[in-house]
Amino acid sequence: MTGVESLVLYVPLYVIAGAAAGLLAGLFGLGGGVILVPVLLWLFAWQGFPAETIAVTAVATSLATIVVTGLSSVLAHHRLGSLDWTVARALLPGIVGGAVAGAWVADRLPGAWLETTFALYLLLVAFQMVWRWQPRPGSRPPGAGWLAGAGGVIGLVAAMLGIGGGTLTVPLLVRWALPMRTAVAVSSAAGLPLAAAGTASYGLLGWDTPGLPPGSLGYVYLPAFLGIVATSTLTAPLGAKLAHRLPAGTLKRLFAVILALIALRILLRG
Repeated sequence: MTGVESLVLYVPLYVIAGAAAGLLAGLFGLGGGVILVPVLLWLFAWQGFPAETIAVTAVATSLATIVVTGLSSVLAHHRLGSLDWTVARALLPGIVGGAVAGAWVADRLPGAWLETTFALYLLLVAFQMVWRWQPRPGSRPPGAGWLAGAGGVIGLVAAMLGIGGGTLTVPLLVRWALPMRTAVAVSSAAGLPLAAAGTASYGLLGWDTPGLPPGSLGYVYLPAFLGIVATSTLTAPLGAKLAHRLPAGTLKRLFAVILALIALRILLRG
C-alpha cells in the first residue's frame, strides 16, 4: 500500500476518533487523551508502525492535540473570569520542566512499560468515575513553592501519558482550598504549556529516530494530529450540552466499565 493509499484509508478513522474523543470529553468532563491514546495504540499497530515506537508515538500525538483544544479552553475560562492567573503562573515553571522530563522518560521506557503505565492510569480514572470520588476541600491555599513542586510532578506524569493533567491538577487544587470552578480553569491554563512543552520535546527526541512513518514530526504523527483536531474541537461543546440532557451519571459508570476493559486488554496484551 502506498503512502497516499494509506492516508486515504486511515485519515477518516482519525477524524472519527477525534469526533468521539471531543464528544466523550465534553460529556464526561475528561481529557481527550484518556480516549485518544488507546485508539491511537490500536490504529498505529494496525498501520504497521514499528512496535517499539507505537506507544511513544501515540502519547506524543495525543499530547499535540491538547495544544489546540487547550487553547480554546483557556480562552473560554478567561472570558468567564474564572481563571486565577496567580496560581496558574506559580504552576508554570514546574509544569514546563516536568513535561520536558516526562517526554524524556517516555522516550526511554520500553513500549510495553509505557502502555502498562497508561493502562494503570485508566483503571484509576475508571475507579474515580464509578465511586464518584471527590477531594475534600482544604482550608489553606498553597504557597508558590508547593505549587511549583506539584506542577513538576503533574507535568512529568501527564506528558509521559499523553494527557492534559486535569485529573491530577483539579483534585490537588481543590484540596488546597480553591473552588472547583477555579481549579478547573487553572487546570486548563496549566494544560496548555504542559502540552506545548511536551509536544516540542517529543518532536525533538524523535527527530532522528529511524523507522517512523512519513508525515511524522519527531514522534508526533501529523496525519493523525490533523484528523483529530479537525473534529474534536467541534464535538466537545456538543458533549457538554448533552451532559445536561442525558443521564450522565449512568453513562459515566458505563463508560468507566469500558475504560476498565480497555485497560485490562492493554495489560493482557502486554
